[in-house]
Amino acid sequence: MTKNETVIDVKNITKKFKIYMDKGSQLKERLLFRKRNRYEEREVLKGISFQVKKGEAVGLIGHNGCGKSTTLKLLTKIMYPDSGEIIMKGRISSLIELGAGFHPDMSGRENIYTNASIFGLTKKEIDARLDEIIAFSELEEFIDNPVRTYSSGMYMRLAFSVAINVDADILLIDEILAVGDTNFQTKCFNRLRELKAKGMTIIIVTHDLATIEKFCDRCVWINNGLIVHEGRSDEVVDAYLNFMNQKKVESETAPPEENSEPVTEEPQPENNDITDNNEIDYSANRFGLKYVEIKKAEMLNSENKNVRIFRTGERLSLKIHYHVNKPLDEYVFGFGFYTPEGECLYGNNTQLDRIKVNTEKTDGVVSVIIGNLPLLAGKYVLNVAVVDSDGTPMDFYRNYCEFEVVSESRNMGYFSIEHEWRI
Repeated sequence: MTKNETVIDVKNITKKFKIYMDKGSQLKERLLFRKRNRYEEREVLKGISFQVKKGEAVGLIGHNGCGKSTTLKLLTKIMYPDSGEIIMKGRISSLIELGAGFHPDMSGRENIYTNASIFGLTKKEIDARLDEIIAFSELEEFIDNPVRTYSSGMYMRLAFSVAINVDADILLIDEILAVGDTNFQTKCFNRLRELKAKGMTIIIVTHDLATIEKFCDRCVWINNGLIVHEGRSDEVVDAYLNFMNQKKVESETAPPEENSEPVTEEPQPENNDITDNNEIDYSANRFGLKYVEIKKAEMLNSENKNVRIFRTGERLSLKIHYHVNKPLDEYVFGFGFYTPEGECLYGNNTQLDRIKVNTEKTDGVVSVIIGNLPLLAGKYVLNVAVVDSDGTPMDFYRNYCEFEVVSESRNMGYFSIEHEWRI
């Protein structure tokens, strides 16, 4: 086969499945309760077409249930399309399901012979490769034990070792490399790079977008049974991330009321009832003298909606609503962004920025506007607080709420920092 020859040609394939509502498992149940046999037809693939050339590595991405694993099973001929045509040229090896083709009561060695023969190798060919398969799997100590005694990682090692040693022209992989320790995963990808360099055609289904970008020449994004985008891996991954982030933002409902109201109602101090600072439980999630009390805090996005999901670079407005139970000479309002583990990423207050809060109002709102949210994708925690001029807590609220940031940025860490490369 020449380098530019098409070895996989998928032509307008469709696939439907019957989804039973409550299917009886026994003949008696099926006869007596026929209504249980009701089902609906679900069209998983609605006519997809793509081609893969010899030596290419192609990634299939998409959300759960979009049809990418079904596509891979059609390529392996585990199942067949309802319509359309699939043309495959060359010997096919696959890692579709963990331990597929393994017999649990047979030893690892015996399963090597069984599994390799499924891929089309003769006994003589398997004999010649046996030592190499066992060595790559690193299972020499356990190779004669029944595979039912193997862990999922050991299953994966053995299955992968067989799949890459059958001199296949095409290798199909479905999320299998998510299993196993980091060192073995690295070893697997190094071997995949070697096989790709030798001209093997590889198709990978995975949710690990970093793997797709690093390893695959092209990417196919499937959504609801149709190909949405196909092309260079980095371009398709960017489009997919943007779509998924937008979907997450749009699907968010308003935060529940309990997230923006005090957790417990506590008696309000009278104006002449001074509480000793030593009585404050600083270890509590919420503590303070309550002379000034935070009634709720709102996190508003660029559309002025109170939400818990933001985009990197978006405008965020934090509004702290408060009520004064006992007037003070000065109120100091502050906020902080934390990791879920409690590490402070950023904090500020009105005193640090030399902002004076009007002390004449009984009820009021303090707002702080972040024009360009620098946080990268991840989950974060908001702390809000009001203290007096000496730092004595009036109402300090740890873990007020969790919020999430989505981003298409490839930067690492917590913050997006403007930068420019010059070569």
